Amino acid sequence: MAHPSLIFLLAWMLGVALQLQQATLWSLGVYAGCLLSAGLLLPLGLVGSARVGSRGLLLGALLAGALAGLGLTGARAAHHAAQAMPHHLQGLDLVVTGRVASLPRRTELGERFDLVVETATRAGQPVPLPERLQLSWYGSAAAAFEEASAGTRQSPGLRAGDRWRFTVRLRSPHGNANPHGFDRERQLWEQSIGATGYVRNGPRDPAPQRLGRTAWHPLDAARQWVSERIDAQVGDPRSAGVLAALVVGDQSAIERADWDLFRTTGVAHLMSISGLHVTMFAWLATALMGVLWRRLARVRPQALLAVPAPLAAGVGGVALATAYALFSGWGVPSQRTVIMLAVVVGLRLSVRRWPWPVVWLLAMVAVLLLDPWALLQPGFWLSFVAVGILFATDPGQPLARAAQAEQEPRARRSLRAAGGLLREQAVVTVALAPLTLLLFGQFSVVGLLANLLAIPWVTLVITPLAMLGLAVPLLWEAAALAVQAQAAVLQWLAQWPWAAIYRAIPPAPLALAGVLGGVLLVLRLPWAVRGAGLLLVWPVLLWAPLRPALGQFELLAMDVGQGSAVLVRTARHTLLYDTGPRYSPESDAGQRVIVPLLRVLGEAPHTVVVSHRDSDHAGGMAAVRSAWPQARWLSSFDAEPAQRCVAGQRWQWDGVDFEVLHPQPAHYGPDGQGLLSSNAMSCVLRVASAQHSAWLGGDIDAEQETRLALAQPDARATVLLAPHHGSLTSSSPVLLNTLRPRWVLVQSGYRNRFNHPAPAVLERYRQRAMRWVTSAECGAATWRSAEPDAVHCQRDVARRYWHHPAPAFAATQRD
Repeated sequence: MAHPSLIFLLAWMLGVALQLQQATLWSLGVYAGCLLSAGLLLPLGLVGSARVGSRGLLLGALLAGALAGLGLTGARAAHHAAQAMPHHLQGLDLVVTGRVASLPRRTELGERFDLVVETATRAGQPVPLPERLQLSWYGSAAAAFEEASAGTRQSPGLRAGDRWRFTVRLRSPHGNANPHGFDRERQLWEQSIGATGYVRNGPRDPAPQRLGRTAWHPLDAARQWVSERIDAQVGDPRSAGVLAALVVGDQSAIERADWDLFRTTGVAHLMSISGLHVTMFAWLATALMGVLWRRLARVRPQALLAVPAPLAAGVGGVALATAYALFSGWGVPSQRTVIMLAVVVGLRLSVRRWPWPVVWLLAMVAVLLLDPWALLQPGFWLSFVAVGILFATDPGQPLARAAQAEQEPRARRSLRAAGGLLREQAVVTVALAPLTLLLFGQFSVVGLLANLLAIPWVTLVITPLAMLGLAVPLLWEAAALAVQAQAAVLQWLAQWPWAAIYRAIPPAPLALAGVLGGVLLVLRLPWAVRGAGLLLVWPVLLWAPLRPALGQFELLAMDVGQGSAVLVRTARHTLLYDTGPRYSPESDAGQRVIVPLLRVLGEAPHTVVVSHRDSDHAGGMAAVRSAWPQARWLSSFDAEPAQRCVAGQRWQWDGVDFEVLHPQPAHYGPDGQGLLSSNAMSCVLRVASAQHSAWLGGDIDAEQETRLALAQPDARATVLLAPHHGSLTSSSPVLLNTLRPRWVLVQSGYRNRFNHPAPAVLERYRQRAMRWVTSAECGAATWRSAEPDAVHCQRDVARRYWHHPAPAFAATQRD
């Protein structure tokens, strides 16, 4: 029977998991009551003999653990929520004094950093702000970007620990909300970021003032110093970025193209400070501490008598490994490794041995005590499941294996070690494949081979050279050459056919069954049981999302910020209308939102329509074209006549009609260039089933809207994609009176600088009893012709308490 203390720990994790599923927070008093109840139940669950009243003991441990996990996590969340950004201060110029509290992260446009607020004023009067902000300082790259304001001053080079006085504009944390998408709001919550914003540094703004150095944040300052030394020493910026990630944990230094390569080949876990790196460092530190302590004993024998060499080596090794993990960013794999090392060393020094599940569980609980929201990180599950699998599949008897190895020739020992590495990597690859599909919707087929090559290369060559470069900077150049050699091999592997498999993410019950199947496949169990594991995995590989019935269609208006991207699905076909905005010179919605989303949904577009050339609609074209080169393309700016959208084009998919309504052939010049403005050239697409239709108009202006409405006075639309994101120049009364849509989908960025959708346009919708949703408040919006009266908002479907709250007016318009 399980010991009550283990039941308590498992129940504590369950309580944490339950709290993280809450859509809204309870009051602090309720969570305090949960903690008080847990304290009252704790003696019942943990004191006494498990033989006497065992059911009561286990039930008490179960309830106490669950209430403790729920109450402690909820109390921390309620405390953080109480420091939220005051709504009335958003978008205003505020003068803030504070300390740079992080390693400044390089972006395509400048620098991003955390600031601990000391004082904040508005027009000379103190104002309340969250303790920690995340700010961007746009430099010369921003001035070069087409949407950045001209004349901004470059950042003078921020340093961790410096005090500054800035004029800033802030807003509540907000991110895109798409199915299976990255939850930026959770990440900011986990980092205790209460508001985000940017430094006002234009020619008419007060100049930012550096107020001097402080002794705060010495680790971040040291990490920044090392990162800058690597940049200065290594000429290749891509190699320097990998080295900075390995030495100081600066993930932002790795370019996006390299991250894509690492994910495709399944080695992304090696390009940060992993548990393997910390373990290797701890082993070397322990050996070094033992040697140094024994040498010290020759000079001062009393040191050896006071602290035996094994104790000094063990404690010193764990201490140095902890310092290394802290210096490198203190990620979840590093936390897990340090905690496990501390437990193992403590047990060995006390001549005890605990079962591996106990050590494993203690490490999980300790990580969640530090950061409960780590439970939602993919790295948490990949890290702990991989370690648990290696523990569970270990043949055991290490002493017997060591004695046998001592008697074998060196060649055979090397062969045995290589075989062990191959076995471990194969076990981890097979076991984690379903989990990887569940978390990311992809699995690297070449990952086994890539890891067999990369693990020893990164662990034994690149990382040691990168670390030794702290003492001998020339070694960083050698490490950079090793990084380039590795990149060449990975590029070759990534070009293999089927280098990576992409599958739709299945529902949670099916996904969990697949994960269980992957674990069963590698455990030391009878082959009949392993076969059951294969039966559990197989449905995950074959699962595909339900599609609309014949004659029906579905719209998914993605949340891409200030831009447009709409997915149209029929029974067997898929169309993408617009490819989202360009965010920066090196980042766009195609690579960050659309391609990942379509892959996790199991979609491959047959046709892509790009309404016009503006960057908020065509910004992601390159990424989408690269992912699906076989798709048919239509746009209003293509030099190839066959790829232009022209009024009169029609086709039918699965009983659903598609018709291009605009532009007319006369709107194109002899060379194919549009004769109207870019917005006025927008491709207008009508999608219609037997009963319902959708009208997608890009950024078409009121003049063209009126012409189309007068040409087809009987045209109707059940759902309308708000032209030009709800701008005053569109959504004309004539168009609205003609189409009479039940729903209007407005794709616009949160607190965008264009003030889309315009209040006057929303008033037009309200006067005509048209319901609308905005992507800033709704997230991705799904409308189905089979359910014409409903729009499903991603923020409602997957709402958690750290998400941006929906304003009352938006909820009203959806009712």
